Amino acid sequence: MGTLKPKVMLVWFSLWLGLGACKLEDPPGYGRQGDLVRFSGRLWDVKSGPGLLGPGPNYFSNRPSDVYMDGKGYLHLRIQEHNGRWYSTEVVGRDTLGYGTYRWVIEGDNENIANNTVLGLFTWNDSSFLTQGNSEVDIEIAKWGITNAPTLNYAVQPVNFGPYYPERVRAISTPSGDMIGVTTHQFTWTDTLVTWTSWAGEGSGGRVIGSWTFNRNNPARVKNEGNRSSVPILIPAPERNTRARMNFWQLGGAAPSDGESKEVIIRSFEYWPLGANED
Repeated sequence: MGTLKPKVMLVWFSLWLGLGACKLEDPPGYGRQGDLVRFSGRLWDVKSGPGLLGPGPNYFSNRPSDVYMDGKGYLHLRIQEHNGRWYSTEVVGRDTLGYGTYRWVIEGDNENIANNTVLGLFTWNDSSFLTQGNSEVDIEIAKWGITNAPTLNYAVQPVNFGPYYPERVRAISTPSGDMIGVTTHQFTWTDTLVTWTSWAGEGSGGRVIGSWTFNRNNPARVKNEGNRSSVPILIPAPERNTRARMNFWQLGGAAPSDGESKEVIIRSFEYWPLGANED
């Protein structure tokens, strides 16, 4: 190899110095299309706005450094501080979905999480607040501010409007270590029954680490807003704007309880309408 000319050597040195000085590089932009990500074969809008938004309330970031796809096709969501303000993240599916099976595979230490951070994997409908409890069925990884609380939670709305209805939410006490590494979480939603199941590892072939069912034996509840109320809701029904969502946020908009930035990895999302074959 010939001797590098001084000008070429200066360019290489500048590149090396610049790379070595970066403590945290911006993640690669795989799957990003402006404020859209393509994840698990679907398009997802990245939520953001000029002010506080629910849940939390929090500020939501659309920065490519906070919501991004890696080279394996995994989705990363971060809670990070920018210019003295903490931001949450959320993506909203473009596809209208309904009754069927929803499955997420996630990766990381989801047992020893900060007390006030929440990973939500759920369905939602912006327009059905009073009629169908936002068409909301939830899987939530959270301690809800309690240090020794279980982190795996299942819920069917309405839960917390008006009186709190504990029979509509279930915290799953998983054995130590079960929520560390790769885990799979799903619910099957019908008009008469919602069934949740979680497994160790990727897919439904591993050891079951959590399960719950909610059916017509549970009492219906009314969702209240001021002096208005809907008809009693037993199991929310999907409507034409019901979509899958994933968010990573902080209770009350506060910094994570340990003061550190956080990241979750979602390996995949799958949906099968009722009657379709699952793996």
